[in-house]
Amino acid sequence: MSTASALSVALLLTVSACGDDASDGAAETPAAASVAGVTITRDAALHAALPEQIRTAGVVRVATDVPYAPFEMFVTEGKPELTGLDYDLGQALGAKLGVKFAFTPQKFDGIVPAIQAGKFDAAMSAMTDNKERQAVVDFVDYSVSGSGIMVVKGNPEKITTLNDLCGKKTAVQAATNQLELLQEHQAQCKAAGKAEIGIQTFPKDSDAQLALRSGKVVAQVQTKPAAGWTAKTADNGSAFEVVDDPAAAGGYGASPNGIAVSKKLPQLSDAIQKALQALIDDGTATKIFDKYGVASIAVKEATKNAAVD
Repeated sequence: MSTASALSVALLLTVSACGDDASDGAAETPAAASVAGVTITRDAALHAALPEQIRTAGVVRVATDVPYAPFEMFVTEGKPELTGLDYDLGQALGAKLGVKFAFTPQKFDGIVPAIQAGKFDAAMSAMTDNKERQAVVDFVDYSVSGSGIMVVKGNPEKITTLNDLCGKKTAVQAATNQLELLQEHQAQCKAAGKAEIGIQTFPKDSDAQLALRSGKVVAQVQTKPAAGWTAKTADNGSAFEVVDDPAAAGGYGASPNGIAVSKKLPQLSDAIQKALQALIDDGTATKIFDKYGVASIAVKEATKNAAVD
């Protein structure tokens, strides 16, 4: 997860002012909300299960690091309106719980300390659920993601797994987990009697993408969410596609991403988990993930604190 842009910091006071008003009981929760084409209404039982201070305020104060596509983005550069998978999912959860999920930009490395300090109730920011963070926050896990393979539209080289990259030029950003993944896979190529992957490193993800577009490499390895979003949006979806290896649906080396919730609010964690499961069961969550080209990283069960480290 990247750190927030300077623009996020500039917008912090504006957006957090809205959150402060809401926490004083000024929030007006709509009777229903439309997210990803689905109308979501309040579940009275889930609303009643929320902590009293959340019900009274009518708002859950949510920290997020913007931008980090496709999870959180600005609708328009220079304006505070947000979009993205996390934002849409937050609005859906809020509608189901009958409260407002008010998002405030916050530098990523400051999110957990801000929750501990009571500035926020929760965070939705593509945050990896790990045991170190679990010591100070609880997680409701909503996706599992790792590294993915992106190829040009039509997949002319018929790439289906990492093994298919053996002996072929593959682009990757330098100093990333994806580079380590490819380096570690060289031994498997050798064991299979194949040539090593022709790893081509680039300083920026966009440079690696250009190499793929121009045919200098046959594939690019990056985070699966980033690959899915690029494939969905580049040239209106006509430039690239993502390889879905059945043995690694969420990506290689996948780990859970979760909604971080203050340990002081266990009722909120429980309510969010139940609301998320309801959205999974009725198909709303799938539509939200599919909107951003990352349906394969969605979980089928809303778990808590499911770190794999």
